[in-house]
Amino acid sequence: MKLQDQPPVHLSYCLNIHPGETWAENLAAIREHALAVREAVAPGAAFGLGMRLGNTAALELVDTATRDEFRAFLATNNLYAFTINGFPYGRFHEEPVKENVYKPDWRQVERLDYTVRLGEILADLLPEGVPGSISTVPCSYKEWLAEGDLSEAAVNLADCAHHLERLHAEKGADICLGLEPEPDCAMETTGETIAFIEEYMFDDGVKHLNTEYGHNPDEARKMMQRRIGVCFDTCHVAVQFEDVCDSLAQYRKHDVRIAKVQISAALETDTSEEGLRQLGRFHDEVYLHQVKVQSVANEVVSYPDLNDETLRNLSGGVTRAVRAHFHVPLYYEGTDVLNSTAIDLTPDFFTAAVEAGATQFEVETYTFDVLPDELHALPVTESIAKELQWARERIAGEVGSYQ
Repeated sequence: MKLQDQPPVHLSYCLNIHPGETWAENLAAIREHALAVREAVAPGAAFGLGMRLGNTAALELVDTATRDEFRAFLATNNLYAFTINGFPYGRFHEEPVKENVYKPDWRQVERLDYTVRLGEILADLLPEGVPGSISTVPCSYKEWLAEGDLSEAAVNLADCAHHLERLHAEKGADICLGLEPEPDCAMETTGETIAFIEEYMFDDGVKHLNTEYGHNPDEARKMMQRRIGVCFDTCHVAVQFEDVCDSLAQYRKHDVRIAKVQISAALETDTSEEGLRQLGRFHDEVYLHQVKVQSVANEVVSYPDLNDETLRNLSGGVTRAVRAHFHVPLYYEGTDVLNSTAIDLTPDFFTAAVEAGATQFEVETYTFDVLPDELHALPVTESIAKELQWARERIAGEVGSYQ
């Protein structure tokens, strides 16, 4: 839904909360859930979709007739598509995903081809004058990387930037690919993300665009600034113990485009017996829940997943805080020892995001099906609507009001 015109602000939720890999399953989720959410939060108004298209669905939606049918469906139901979650390439629900969510990564042509397909699809769906965004993996899982791998990833990303620029020239579609920094990946922190862009994209990527397509270095750099940016996931920033407003300021200083903001919250506790017991209830076998611990000396120590081994290692330790990469509903208020980082998502943060150039905000709580029972009490559409209302109140508090 569009919250205001100047500057434009769009708010939606990511459809990756709904299981489904085929296009038929994706469309069914829109019919069953997205329309119900729209009627709960903005009855009768135009409602933007935060689509999730895995490779299977994307291959089906490449078909022109199928896409034409979907475009007609959007018009009939007063919906519009403006962003795609292109992070999970394969199956994303109901069986172990863990680190496989990063496969294929940006070293592999399969990731490039898939993302270019998403760009072609989105370019045909975008309303006139509305920019588009695609979120993607932050190159690769860090422990998989060898020397030279980031240069290879930068070349593939440069190819993607070239294809997105072509779509802009041919169809007028202003699409930005957002690298999504995530714990334990090639880009975890704001600093690592900026360094990758400036040290690899502006070096290996620029050289590739010059050699392969004849773009001069200055032209190539400006193209990548337009087409490659950041998907700013607030849960991921919080897990790294970074301040969300400081992070935005750094991206703004370095002219990194904010493709979209994914509004999400992490878990925080301490190493008390009760704190770890409550945190342990969020362990599941489907998703990877990286854990970061801030020591009393402000050093950050990493654990690859929220599991029994991690909890044993933390037991009895002296730390400032423990944070886990588990997307909890924005309205979750926590307990006496287990809290949510949603407290940092203030009206001032949303103002800073808009000032940094963000126009798209997307609630993302894909973990709904693996939440503990007490957080799984609401039907999924009611939970999403409650999160959207939570976000809308904070965005509208500073940058506008719902129209």
